[in-house]
Amino acid sequence: MTVTIRPAAPADVPAILGFIRDLAAFEREPEAVKSTEPMLHDALFGADPAVEALIAERDGQRVGFAIFYRTFSTWTGKRGIWLDDLYIAPDARGSGAGAALLRALAGIAVDRGYARFEWWVLDWNTPALDFYRAKGAVPQDEWTVQRVDGDALRRLAGRD
Repeated sequence: MTVTIRPAAPADVPAILGFIRDLAAFEREPEAVKSTEPMLHDALFGADPAVEALIAERDGQRVGFAIFYRTFSTWTGKRGIWLDDLYIAPDARGSGAGAALLRALAGIAVDRGYARFEWWVLDWNTPALDFYRAKGAVPQDEWTVQRVDGDALRRLAGRD
């Protein structure tokens, strides 16, 4: 079975949204997905795209995706890639699709002259952590993710 990686096209938006919902269910937060097809289409293909996506196919069938965007490091003075989501359908895991997506993303970073390729992983997702370590990923344990959203975001902005 052959795995190929290609840039997402507008026709992939429904499948991407399906993968996002599947990923949210796997991560125990199915109700957290608020994205819609029009929102994803605009984010990927609108006048000012916010993200890029790659599609993994096995024998011509979509089996996974990766959504990523550019970052910037003041320390390196260069851009990087932040991998927001990577998902492979359960029946395609072990097929090489995940590794192919990571390779493609690393290739994009190298080809564009970026300094970093980063992402986060839930601390309970041992299979993913093991997979990423095997590919050379190094944990950044000294950093703690911070988030402000919802009412707290409005209060911080002085718009409550």
